Amino acid sequence: MGKVKLTVLGISYSQTQSGAYALVLSEEGGQRRIPIIIGGYEAQAIAIQLEGLTPPRPLTHDLFLNFARAFGIDLIDVHIYKLEDGVFFSKLHCENGHKELFIDSRTSDAVALALRFGCPIYTTEEIIEKAGITLEVEEYNEPNTTEETEEKDKPQDSFIQQLRRMSLEELKEMLDEAVNNEEYEKATKIRDEIKRRS
Repeated sequence: MGKVKLTVLGISYSQTQSGAYALVLSEEGGQRRIPIIIGGYEAQAIAIQLEGLTPPRPLTHDLFLNFARAFGIDLIDVHIYKLEDGVFFSKLHCENGHKELFIDSRTSDAVALALRFGCPIYTTEEIIEKAGITLEVEEYNEPNTTEETEEKDKPQDSFIQQLRRMSLEELKEMLDEAVNNEEYEKATKIRDEIKRRS
């Protein structure tokens, strides 16, 4: 079956597994979504890149990017090629100008690298049919409304309320401090509040 191009729609807290996150990939030009359960560290690595945050020191995926670039290696694309017992299998398609290689990778790492290299992510029609869910865009965005977030997570509610009472200047200072302290989850919430105001 042919390749289906995917885009990263976002990351949300997993409704089924405590302490885990759902990475949501969307078929390009379509309504089908693939939710993939990933760990906190991997979610953080993807969220940092999606939010455009620059950590003070390179994280593992940034180090991989710098290492690959230093040796003239490029990531051409990522292919999610298999789904077995709820686990997605991926390969990195790399080349250095002389040699082409396919390297096995966890899907969360593959997506984090694809975002850093700016390369496409593909899967098969078979995997989309097996794991994909169809959602209208409005339906997907609904759970991210402030009211629902506040209902589900009261401790987060107080932090969000605290952010809303702060000035834009205070938020920017707090964002810089969170990034410097490598508190990326906190930084993402602050960035969301700054975006909400613009």
